[in-house]
Amino acid sequence: MKRIVLLRHGESIWNRENRFTGWTDVDLTDVGVQEAAAAGEALKAEGFAFARAYTSYLKRAVKTLDTVLDVLDRDWIPVEKSWRLNEKHYGALQGLNKSETAARYGEEQVRIWRRSYDVAPEPLAEDDPRNPVFDVRYNGVPDPYLPRTESLKETIARMLPYWECVIFPALKRENELLVVAHGNSLRGVIKHLKGLSDEEIVRLNLPTAVPYVFEFDEGMRLQNDFFLGDPEAIRAKMEAVANQGKR
Repeated sequence: MKRIVLLRHGESIWNRENRFTGWTDVDLTDVGVQEAAAAGEALKAEGFAFARAYTSYLKRAVKTLDTVLDVLDRDWIPVEKSWRLNEKHYGALQGLNKSETAARYGEEQVRIWRRSYDVAPEPLAEDDPRNPVFDVRYNGVPDPYLPRTESLKETIARMLPYWECVIFPALKRENELLVVAHGNSLRGVIKHLKGLSDEEIVRLNLPTAVPYVFEFDEGMRLQNDFFLGDPEAIRAKMEAVANQGKR
C-alpha cells in the first residue's frame, strides 16, 4: 500500500479576514498554527512516516508543513518547493473582502469568480506591484508562465505537469508522501486522481489543515480516499469555506 496525504494550509490571516488571497504571501494565524499541529498529531496517531514532502512558495503552506513535520519528528526529510503548487491567482480581487465583494457585485458573481471552472477574475495590470514578475522568488520562472489571474482550469494546467512528472513518480520509489498546498491547487490534484467532472470539482470545498489520505496499490491504482478526523467537524469546516462568498 502506498499513500499520499494532501493537506491544505492552516487558517491564514486573510482567511480570518475573509479576503481573496491567491499569490499574496500572508502568514498563518495562531489558530492556523494550532490547526497545523493538530493535523500533525492526527497523522502521528495513524502512524504516518513520510519519506518526502512537497509544498508551494507561499508562507502559509510552508509554515503548515514545517509545523506538521515538527510534530512528526520528521523535520529531516527532503522537502521540495514549487511555484506550481501555489494557490489559484485571483488577479485584481486579491486583498478584497469576499462578503463586501458579494454585496457589491452579487453572490452569484463572486461564486463564479471563486468556484467556476473556467472563468478567471480581472487580471492584475502589468505595472501592478503585486504582479509576480516583480517578486524575487519567481525570478527563475519565465514571464509567460507567471499568471496575472487564473481560472481553476488554468491553475490545474500549471499544477498538473509537476504532479505527473515529479510527485506521483516519487510514489513509485517511496511509500508515503505529503503535499501541503492550497485549496485550489489541491482541488486540481483531487480532480485528476478521482476523475471528477468540471461540475463536480466546483462543488468541492477543502477545509483548512484536515489531512486527506489517498491510498494506492502497488500498481499505482487508487484504492481509497478519506479525510482524517471527525466527519461532522470536517463537514462544518467545508460549509464555512463554501459560505465565505456570501453577503
